Amino acid sequence: MDLENVTAAIGGTVRASRLARGWSLDRLAGTAGVSRRLLIQVEKGQTNPTLASLLALSDALGIGLPQLLAVTREPSLEVTRRDEAPVLWRGKAGGSAKLVAGTAPPKVVELWDWTLGPGDSYEGGPHPAGTRELIQVRQGAVRLVLGEETEILNTGDSASFTGTIAHTYAWNQPDKQATAQTRTARFTLVVFEPIVGQEDRDELSGTLNDPSSCWSKDVGPINYP
Repeated sequence: MDLENVTAAIGGTVRASRLARGWSLDRLAGTAGVSRRLLIQVEKGQTNPTLASLLALSDALGIGLPQLLAVTREPSLEVTRRDEAPVLWRGKAGGSAKLVAGTAPPKVVELWDWTLGPGDSYEGGPHPAGTRELIQVRQGAVRLVLGEETEILNTGDSASFTGTIAHTYAWNQPDKQATAQTRTARFTLVVFEPIVGQEDRDELSGTLNDPSSCWSKDVGPINYP
């Protein structure tokens, strides 16, 4: 499902969530860090917002990206068929990012299916405090840049990292292949946000600053909801 097919639903959810909080357009725009004009267009379904804008709006509203896109309704069992997952990003070389599953707030887990064509890259983050990401490369190779660190992940490799630092996923030439033998990279990404929404995040900040907390360390256990 392309983003164009869900813009109306996104706009309705944004507007309903904003009104439920009693917020004006200016307040939501200011909290999310987007322009008032863009917000009006989103609510009217007149624009295809970027992935960064969707993340900012869903976080500001405290509902999380899966709920904003109606990917989750939290039944006992929920199945998303491969042609139903919304495509939220497309690369110039044919790459794409699909949000295939997720959970409702306050603890939000997002499951993504990414592909990167030769030359494709995506810059993400920094995300809110406490965010962790897990990645496993299923095909080809991915160059993962986290701050000043760079790792090349080949097929079968995986990594866990903090989402609070700006990071980049980029296509990389697979090992032991000639330059002409390019191959699309594909990876699974899991994003875990322990708290969605700035109002609830203030409480988390105390935990993050507690030396005894696992979240005060760069690498620590992930407590899934």
